[in-house]
Amino acid sequence: MKNSLLIWLSASRPKTLPLALVSILTGSALAFAGGQFSWPVACLSLVTATLLQILSNLANDYGDAVKGTDNAQRLGPIRALQSGAVNLAAMRNAIIINLVLTLLAGLALIFYALDSLENILVFMLLGVLAIAAAIAYTVGKRPYGYVGLGDLSVFIFFGLLGVLGSCFLQTGKLDFSLILPSIGCGLMAVAVLNVNNMRDIENDAECGKYTLAVRLGQRKAKKYHFALLAGAILAFTSYLVSQDKPLWISLPFLLSLVVVIQHGRAIWKTSKPAQIAPMLPVIVKCSLITNLLFVGVVIAQTLSMV
Repeated sequence: MKNSLLIWLSASRPKTLPLALVSILTGSALAFAGGQFSWPVACLSLVTATLLQILSNLANDYGDAVKGTDNAQRLGPIRALQSGAVNLAAMRNAIIINLVLTLLAGLALIFYALDSLENILVFMLLGVLAIAAAIAYTVGKRPYGYVGLGDLSVFIFFGLLGVLGSCFLQTGKLDFSLILPSIGCGLMAVAVLNVNNMRDIENDAECGKYTLAVRLGQRKAKKYHFALLAGAILAFTSYLVSQDKPLWISLPFLLSLVVVIQHGRAIWKTSKPAQIAPMLPVIVKCSLITNLLFVGVVIAQTLSMV
């Protein structure tokens, strides 16, 4: 029983879960800045986002295993199906169970946070799209992750929708001035995906998985990575300095430059995909630190005005 739980815990890929959580934390901090933060909505949003991320991870495991992309040549951690610890039928059942849990959490969130029928229907549609995107990344006859659209999906769901959506659920308002932090959050999430894809660039190309990294090639994928990092820092910084608050409060955010620049240099020095493999947990930490520093500064700016 214990071993079984450990297998499924590993299959859920807990190290990737911060990607789902930071967008909700960012949106919730912005709701707090607007004076309309809600603990129940924030918590339900975190649960729903976590279940969506796990659903995506399980579906990704299933889709890549069926298509033969998870093979001995793949450089990433051995997945549940690839190792033989789980069979296809068990993984399908796990996906279905997680899908049901995601639906229940999402509906609880929507009906608790919203009272307008129009808004309820809109968020139900967004929820269905998020679930479809989580599954269709690698599953099906034409998975969009195999044609290089994964970056766009991650940017939308881990950036724009994650931040703006979680903020709207608490404030009931769509504030387009918050587009900058949502862009920053989304670009950092795409940077995580890009490192993952640069790591697997050779095996993905051989298996017909034409991620954006495969289409760009290793050198251009590195330049693209730097653009993602720079764009994220610029977006976050632009939002902070645009606020009518003392600039010194925003200074701690500059600490994010230390980890981002250090990571960027390490990526540039690599010459083989195998050297990029250890960089995946590093970019996850970069994303987490950058977003948490932003969240901390937003909260500090808000409290400074009390």
